[in-house]
Amino acid sequence: MIAIIKTLQVILALSVLILVHELGHFSFSKLFGIRVDKFFLFFDAGGRKLLSTKTGWFSRLFPKGKEWETEYGIGWLPLGGYCKIAGMVDESMDTEYLKNEPQPWEFRTKPAWQRLLVMAGGVLFNFIFAIVMYIALLAGWGESYISNEDNCIYVNELAYDMGFRNGDHIISFDDYEPVNFLMLQADMARQTAGKATVLRDGDTLDIYLDHNRIGDVLNTPGMFDLARPFVIGSVAEGSANSGSDLRSGDRVIRVADKDIRFVQDAWPILEAHAGETVPIDVVRSSDTLAMSLQVDTTGRLGVYLAAPEIKTMEYSLASAIPAGFRKTFTSIGEYLQDLKLVFTPSTEAYKSVGSFIAIGQVFPEAWDWYSFLSIIALLSIMLGVMNLIPIPALDGGHILFTIYEMVTGRKPSDGFLYVTQIIGMILIFGLMFLAFGNDIARLIR
Repeated sequence: MIAIIKTLQVILALSVLILVHELGHFSFSKLFGIRVDKFFLFFDAGGRKLLSTKTGWFSRLFPKGKEWETEYGIGWLPLGGYCKIAGMVDESMDTEYLKNEPQPWEFRTKPAWQRLLVMAGGVLFNFIFAIVMYIALLAGWGESYISNEDNCIYVNELAYDMGFRNGDHIISFDDYEPVNFLMLQADMARQTAGKATVLRDGDTLDIYLDHNRIGDVLNTPGMFDLARPFVIGSVAEGSANSGSDLRSGDRVIRVADKDIRFVQDAWPILEAHAGETVPIDVVRSSDTLAMSLQVDTTGRLGVYLAAPEIKTMEYSLASAIPAGFRKTFTSIGEYLQDLKLVFTPSTEAYKSVGSFIAIGQVFPEAWDWYSFLSIIALLSIMLGVMNLIPIPALDGGHILFTIYEMVTGRKPSDGFLYVTQIIGMILIFGLMFLAFGNDIARLIR
């Protein structure tokens, strides 16, 4: 069931984003009087279509669909979507129109500035969509996060090897002061910081970071867990310790005669005593109490921890609008930093590139509107930024050639555009194979 829910979320999210992107191209084409032959979600490779307004059951139910200038439909290959704009060399690789005289309703006969807006329309719509999503999220739910202020880290093996220790409070990466605790690892990678300044046992010290470890940082999740004191929130009903003297607010400081600073310290000790009764020391107010508690067969006490403090910023609709713009542009900047790492081979960030499988793992196991809208807003930004990469076959490649034409006054030939389109498609398929390969490798590991 979890796999089905995640799959449906991925399909829905990508379908919405593809439609938004292609709608940008479509809208500017129509604005400038350019004919759009096809508007398709997914690719109709080999001419096979799941839905078409000009053929099949749709045309029988709605005969007027055959008369529409544009054929709307759904292809069978879920690797994207496209707008087939008349008179343009695109991913359909249809060059039949080149044999005919240019027509006034074709893309190739329009001024360069109009063609530029047509090609940039998809990216523009993706960014606008993200802005709208973030405004809705901020106005409806506000912005919640675990503050880095006054919180400490609990490290994994990589973080320990780099010099971090349990209980460190990260003050800054170079001159950047992180705000969101859950973004510490991403912030460190994006900043390509030379040093981290931490507070350890009351002293401030610098940890110098090796840039050659960036690849390890990007491919090793969970470097900085939240170091949480073992404070009891409540005792689960029906657990082995439901009748004990444990109370909300009790802080566990010793388990099986071993000192405990953070709850993570207690886990291996409890697992080693699974199914046994162990001595526990807790602090309540100013008193230290000793008691014996039952550890269940999974190595747990059957208690809920006190929730970490979560900061929430509330927004009215009026204040959410500028905040939505800021969040979008901040996310664009962060994703550009991520891409810089990906295209820097020494960081090995390319190993973190993922496909639909990686995207599916990001979505929650149960349907949640806040999570879904947050993810789809970020994916819209990622799709927009990716399409700006100046690779032929992507919008960025077409935009680059058009800007070149506007600057030099020389328009690239259709033959040149056809060849570069083929090269671009090869590069894109290579990137897709890399993404699928990384996902498969991660699943195997």
